[in-house]
Amino acid sequence: MLKAHTVAVEVDISRGLNSFTLVGLPDKAVEESRDRVCAAIKNSGFESPKSKNEKIVISLAPADVRKEGPMFDVPIALAYLLATEDLSFDADKKLFLGELSLDGDVRPIPGVLPLVIHAQESGFTEVYVPTDNAREAALVRDIKIFPVHTLAQLVEHLSPDTRKKKRERIGQQEETPFIHIPPAYAVDLKDIKGQEHAKRALEIAASGGHNVGLWGPPGTGKTLLAKACASIMPPLAFETALEVTGIHSIAGTLNGDLITHPPFRAPHHTSSYVALIGGGSIPRPGELSLAHRGVLFLDELPEFERRVIEALRQPLEERSVSVSRVRGSARFPADVILIAALNPCPCGNWGSKKTCTCTAHTLVRYQRKVSGPIIDRIDMWIEVPPVEHARLSSMDDGEPSAVVAERVSQTRNVQLQRYADTMIKKNSDLGPKDIGKFANMSPEATDTLNTAATKLDLSGRGYHRVIKLARTIADLERAVAIEPAHILEAVQYRSKGFSAG
Repeated sequence: MLKAHTVAVEVDISRGLNSFTLVGLPDKAVEESRDRVCAAIKNSGFESPKSKNEKIVISLAPADVRKEGPMFDVPIALAYLLATEDLSFDADKKLFLGELSLDGDVRPIPGVLPLVIHAQESGFTEVYVPTDNAREAALVRDIKIFPVHTLAQLVEHLSPDTRKKKRERIGQQEETPFIHIPPAYAVDLKDIKGQEHAKRALEIAASGGHNVGLWGPPGTGKTLLAKACASIMPPLAFETALEVTGIHSIAGTLNGDLITHPPFRAPHHTSSYVALIGGGSIPRPGELSLAHRGVLFLDELPEFERRVIEALRQPLEERSVSVSRVRGSARFPADVILIAALNPCPCGNWGSKKTCTCTAHTLVRYQRKVSGPIIDRIDMWIEVPPVEHARLSSMDDGEPSAVVAERVSQTRNVQLQRYADTMIKKNSDLGPKDIGKFANMSPEATDTLNTAATKLDLSGRGYHRVIKLARTIADLERAVAIEPAHILEAVQYRSKGFSAG
């Protein structure tokens, strides 16, 4: 879904007063490459373009695609040296990436992984990247990656005649191994006392990719439960890991290693629309896309801006987010498990033993911050009540995350086998047409569902979400068909007990 474009660098040099022009819709960072490239060429042992009486035109093709970032420095420098015949090599099937410092060093750039994937798919055989980006680039198989430290080193590697007696060659980067290294999770399920009902719900959510709403008074463990959910998610497959790593590479949040486990993102409730959904004058992925294939935790959901909450409608349904701006448009993946935590009222005491100090108007306004369409898109609403103090001081450990994670992983494998010949990966991905084919229900289960749907006045979306949730509950028990017990458990999670209405 994140698409890259191949950009060809063309150079024309003619006699005349010295000038250096860049064309092809460059942004400010690309335009400033003129000074970086000229200084780097001079400090790499060649004559500076600024010292010659020549008119230089650099074209970045295709001309109708906007170019942004400093990644064009290295190819611009090489194209100029080729045009002046200071360098000679066959550039066919070779891709060059990197920012140049004034002394000729090659600096790292963001977004290398998607660019290398595009190069591999486009038939390139060699990619030259900054040394600090080499491990990331070498995650892609069946393409040669060369780490470049300086422009001078790259010139000596490429040119058949070098001014040195001994030609310096750049060694090929070894493939970065795909190894699942579990991150150090801050919270384990066994550390949370009580809340067995909520733990069961999180296991179901992780198994089928369902959205969860946690509501209850302050201090009952909603945040801990959300953080613990990340520890029971199954590791990512290689192709999925490349997809997730590519998003973080573009956003500049990658440390060079492959992301092998589902990401967990928890933006603050003061986060802006653009920070959460994505966008900007040049569209960039937001927290929603950075949580792709993982968990997006929105603590204090009603405290987020109303338009931020409402903007979740389409991504939660389509698993992607479309951003259109004057300077460009983009479509970012956003297949997340949403975990929303909220208090029942601003003071947090409504419906509990403590006295609620909120007025009726304040209470209604607070609860209406979460609209009906958003509530309908959350599959499971879980009450997280206070835990008895004696239970909090108990030394008994609950079931550890590792045990639950194993069950979740096995349940996901059941779904992968069922949907092997489709684009579906988990139960939450089922569309209305798929439900009839894959969510087999016994006649008794169908009757139970229809009775419950009538009593709860479920919408069409809510009706289908109950079926998908029941399918996951059945998978956890390795049941072939959905039975009444699975429907009844799924229906109880549709309750919106936090609402005063």
